[in-house]
Amino acid sequence: MTGVKVVQDPATGAIIRQTGQGGVPARTRPRRPRRAAGGEWVRWLVPLLVVAFWQLASQVGWLNARVLPAPSAVLTAGWELARSGELWHHFLISLQRAGLGVLVGGGLGFFFGILTGTFRAANLLLDTTFQMVRTIPNLALIPLVILWFGIGESGKVFLIALATFFPVYLNTLHGVTGIDGRLKEMAGVYGLSPLETFRRVTLPGALPGVLVGVRYALGISWLALVVSESFGASSGIGFLAMDAREFFRTDVIVLAIVIYALIGKVADVLVRALERRLLPWQVPA
Repeated sequence: MTGVKVVQDPATGAIIRQTGQGGVPARTRPRRPRRAAGGEWVRWLVPLLVVAFWQLASQVGWLNARVLPAPSAVLTAGWELARSGELWHHFLISLQRAGLGVLVGGGLGFFFGILTGTFRAANLLLDTTFQMVRTIPNLALIPLVILWFGIGESGKVFLIALATFFPVYLNTLHGVTGIDGRLKEMAGVYGLSPLETFRRVTLPGALPGVLVGVRYALGISWLALVVSESFGASSGIGFLAMDAREFFRTDVIVLAIVIYALIGKVADVLVRALERRLLPWQVPA
């Protein structure tokens, strides 16, 4: 009788199926957990109910239109701005700023997270400094950023990069330090080079934490974008909202807030899709 034993590769974390008679191990792809079909629409139930109640409250006069306009008024304002092309102009500029800031800040956060998580000397030298800088609010840095970079694009990208650096750094560091030490010892026993150890042990082990950090960073990037576009900006969604404030256009202000919320949701969906692609063994939330 031939038995089948399922074990986990200590170096790579991959699932290995091994025959009971000492045959050659056969690798199998990790099975992706099945998701409950037809349940995704529930995620949108509460937002839709909130919008419906909001519209109803506006129509019956419970809400003052100058304080909080109805969703239909916000949609109308969005349609007018989109038809004139003004909305797309500001949106693309904000998207460019946020994307560049996340790329720079997230990339540096990943690099230093791996560095301080792998080498104790780097951790001793750098981690305390990073933790101190992390607690400084972005608003407190604005005067200094203006002196350093002026009111151009560099200062805005700097603030976004600084805000997105720490979520990626902390989660990468946590992911690296949380790797089972026996896996690293096993990599040494197998004679893996430092580069192979990074590719087969460190990176797969830290990847769940890195992706969590990316999710946080994408959300924080839009918060930092609002702060950065609140000074010296002549374009962007933040500028659109600030300009609307001068003319008491609450519908445009609410439109900007809704755009931020939708972009945050889209970014979260993209990262979760990336998680399902790179981490197929995890149960999706």
